Amino acid sequence: MAAATAAGTTGTEARTDVRRDQMLRAAAELIAERGFSETRISDVATRAGASPALVVYYFGTKDHLLTEALRSSERAFYAAADELLASRRGIRSRLKTLVRLTCVPRGRDDESMGSWGLWFDLWAQAFRHPEVARDRVELEQRWRDLIARVVRDSVDDGEIDEVDADDFAVTFAALLDGLSIQVALADPVLDQARAQEIAMRFAATSLGF
Repeated sequence: MAAATAAGTTGTEARTDVRRDQMLRAAAELIAERGFSETRISDVATRAGASPALVVYYFGTKDHLLTEALRSSERAFYAAADELLASRRGIRSRLKTLVRLTCVPRGRDDESMGSWGLWFDLWAQAFRHPEVARDRVELEQRWRDLIARVVRDSVDDGEIDEVDADDFAVTFAALLDGLSIQVALADPVLDQARAQEIAMRFAATSLGF
């Protein structure tokens, strides 16, 4: 029997987690570089130093691999977001932090751009595949929940008046999606600064700060 680690997992389980993470990183990198349609299971296996059969064993289908790669990327995003939000005070500063994390121009932050590449492909696949569509709803809801939490915290602190935080979150998240896509694609009339100004103007008008 494998000895248990301090965290309560066995050595075999720990190695399994490492292999899975390696494949997810490889998938995220390749999909961001080439796009979903141009990425094969065998490509992911080669980059991860694994066999195609092992990738299929862990993830089953390429669609599932895409959603799991995005989940992994999003975990890192939310860890960074939570850390930054903890150091910010005030609704304006905290929302501006979220805007800056999402409206990232190409070449400014390779990790963020890679995440957007995954999202672009997820949206495209979700349009035609019900399972991917369900995963998209779950991932989108986590983002809305974070925005709503920031708003509720400000209401609880007495900084802004009572508002429908969930309604604001749905609208603000949709606005940021649209703005972020334009920034990521280097739209000539909508750069990062303008996108941030539009988002924050909407937030200030909606929330009254």
